[in-house]
Amino acid sequence: MRSYRVVLASADVRNVLLLGALVRIPFFAGAVLLALHVVQTLHGSYVQAGVLSTIATVCIALSGPWRGRLLDRFGLRRTVAPSILVGAVCWSIAPFVDYVPLLIFAAIAGLFDVPIFTVVRQAVIAATTEQNRQPALALESVSVECAFMVGPIVGVAAASIWSTTMVLFFVQMTLVLAGILLWVRNPPLRSAQDADRANAVAVPRRSWFRLEFVALCVGASAAIAVLAGSELTFVSAIREFDAQKWLGVVLAVWGFGSVVGGLTYGALHRKISTYLLLAALGAVTLPMAFAVGPISLAITGLVAGLFCAPTITASIDQMSRVVPEGGRGEAIGWHSAALTLGNGIGSSMAGIAIDAGGFPAGFGAAAALGLGIGLGIPLLLTLHNRRRPAVDKQPSQVGA
Repeated sequence: MRSYRVVLASADVRNVLLLGALVRIPFFAGAVLLALHVVQTLHGSYVQAGVLSTIATVCIALSGPWRGRLLDRFGLRRTVAPSILVGAVCWSIAPFVDYVPLLIFAAIAGLFDVPIFTVVRQAVIAATTEQNRQPALALESVSVECAFMVGPIVGVAAASIWSTTMVLFFVQMTLVLAGILLWVRNPPLRSAQDADRANAVAVPRRSWFRLEFVALCVGASAAIAVLAGSELTFVSAIREFDAQKWLGVVLAVWGFGSVVGGLTYGALHRKISTYLLLAALGAVTLPMAFAVGPISLAITGLVAGLFCAPTITASIDQMSRVVPEGGRGEAIGWHSAALTLGNGIGSSMAGIAIDAGGFPAGFGAAAALGLGIGLGIPLLLTLHNRRRPAVDKQPSQVGA
């Protein structure tokens, strides 16, 4: 635990991680509450609930690179202030109107979403050195896993006691309050070794938006696609086993494996390639296709979960070494957008595979995606790096 003691000894890192863990719980609760509000209170269809969730998610994804670039150019306070105002106005009205106005307000609020994920990750990177960044990012990734498990449970439980209108209003106002707290605390987004924050300018995108960065985003997107596909396939498998009461337990075991894997990876004293972890994630996902009941599914899920959090942590850590400080806000925004895209791809891919061949096909498709992208990207990068010296030599040869 020495690595974590060193990280948590820093008040800046400790405060940012705590703030990030707390504000992400209402973030994940809000997603499921939107669907419940449409179906239960507005008496809409599940299709309408899905459309609303999709539009809100797409708008949040689109806002990531844009809001991240504003963080690089203008700093936290000037970027977050409009998000606070727009979010407060939209979510003070949206829970009390019909479906179409709710759709419009949710879309506008999504485009001006407080960039919580970007701010927390950028602040963690800024507050750490390259030597202790891995355990700090591992803790950040584990906190996301925990919030992802706790948030929907809290939201559904609250909606079963009070009306979804009031619960949705309260949860979204909590996120607005989180934005205000971020504005007040204003955690540094650049290290002390970087240029003076008041005079710092954004790094040109062309200096870092290259093949290596794009490959990292593709790898992170594939990792989330494997996880999203697996999550949907768990539901199909449990239904096929006629053991619906064990679904929560199996998912919890899978999530516990991710927490253990994330903490173990953070304690290591060496870097592991994102693509190697992605290929390993694909390999350990495959055995779940051969599960014969909820117990074997939980055991194989526990093993598969060990590589979930480490893969995402490694991609963020590797990105922090590829992108200079003046461009990390936008880069993390693109990274977050890639994760959102992967979530949609994974669910769709698994749904098609399950319809074609049942839950074994769903897990098989997710495993093939992880293995294919994890092994394919390093090969493409190697071929590109071999060709580039030859291309670079051509002008000098022509000049000669």
